[in-house]
Amino acid sequence: MTVRWPDPDRAYIGRYVASLDLRSIKSRTCYRQVLHGFQDVVERHEALDQQVLLAWLRQASDRWAATTLLHRTRIIDRFLDHLLGTAAIDHNPVEALREACHIKQCMPVWRALISCDPEQALAQLRQPKPFGSALGGIMAEHVAMMRRRGYKYTSQPVLFLQFDRFLQLNPELETEPLSVMIDQWAATKGTRNHAYEREKLERALAKILRHRDPSVPPRRPDPRPRKEVARQWRKPHIYSPADVRRMLDIARSYPSPRAALRQENMYTMLLLAYCAGLRRGELARLDLGDVNFDDGTITVRQTKFFKTRILPLPDSVVVELRTYIAARRRAGASQAPHSALFWHEQGSSRYTPEMITWLLTDVIRRAGFKPLKGKAGPRVHDLRHSMVVNRILEWYRLGINPQDRLPFLATYLGHRDINSTLVYITVTQDLLHLANERFRALGAPCLNLAQEVRP
Repeated sequence: MTVRWPDPDRAYIGRYVASLDLRSIKSRTCYRQVLHGFQDVVERHEALDQQVLLAWLRQASDRWAATTLLHRTRIIDRFLDHLLGTAAIDHNPVEALREACHIKQCMPVWRALISCDPEQALAQLRQPKPFGSALGGIMAEHVAMMRRRGYKYTSQPVLFLQFDRFLQLNPELETEPLSVMIDQWAATKGTRNHAYEREKLERALAKILRHRDPSVPPRRPDPRPRKEVARQWRKPHIYSPADVRRMLDIARSYPSPRAALRQENMYTMLLLAYCAGLRRGELARLDLGDVNFDDGTITVRQTKFFKTRILPLPDSVVVELRTYIAARRRAGASQAPHSALFWHEQGSSRYTPEMITWLLTDVIRRAGFKPLKGKAGPRVHDLRHSMVVNRILEWYRLGINPQDRLPFLATYLGHRDINSTLVYITVTQDLLHLANERFRALGAPCLNLAQEVRP
């Protein structure tokens, strides 16, 4: 018979801490202390429920400050998930509270439990059930249908859930026409693009209703709200080749005494983000086996729109990749093909998209292109815009017609069509000047010829 938790010899805790591969003795000691203290409380209770969590919080609050205690709850969360995954426990009380409140994070639950009145705090934390309104059923059915067809369909459900939550909080609108519901919902939106969100919601619901009943007349979309929102979008910053070289120099000398491979990681990330136009998520998902030195290519798998593409790289980039992988091998990284290309020694050994954004943004700040604080200024994604603009500039200088090369550029970037690539073309002074020169050389003689043959 399988031994279930809590086990008298506490072997589950020992095996769990060993499986984490914590390099610091202090971290291993902290994990054992927290988990043994939690099991002491569990053994004094008959069931693993909310009362156990409250008892452990009361006992731990005598030793740790509130901020430290909330940080320690993450250890309990991971351990309970591990026990549930190995069938050592029948249920996770934190997960049960989270599902009862209809929220995704565990930390709000712990904050409610540590408050003066946990029951009241949990009651305030509870959110309406997703798709529980009068229109929730048809919206949930539509989302499921789109995902069965192969679409990720992530942005529209967020809008549906906002509308669904509003309808649940205002049940008096259930008998009103759909147009009245949308008008009332739009009136509560205080964002600058509320008109565009209203248009998106109304268009999506009209499609759903027409799909269910073909006799419903089609709704003509209104392009004006989208155009108004487009005027508010931040204009991309186009880095010059000299700007990119400056950022590469800063990444190569980035101060990182505790992570020996950090400089090489940041340098290679920045190189691929600009030279190959990779998104931050694509950088994070790259594996060691995706690099093919025989062909000088890199494979970007299952990216936006479920596409996989093989990108040829310049010889200079291939040389830098060889240098990085050699440094990665010397640092002791895994050589398995499915191991992370951008490797570090802690945690899952794979950089997350958020961590890549933070590191490269810090390089941009150190290069002087972005303020020391805040979100203003150039972004990491602007490297992708810069790659497009600088490539078109190079084509103009080489006498190549960019119009003929745009379909290839769209494929390289992983776009569905050329229209998505056109969004990345920011008109700069250099681009405008070279385009004018090309028109003067090719288009102006055609205009003069038309004037000569005119009767």
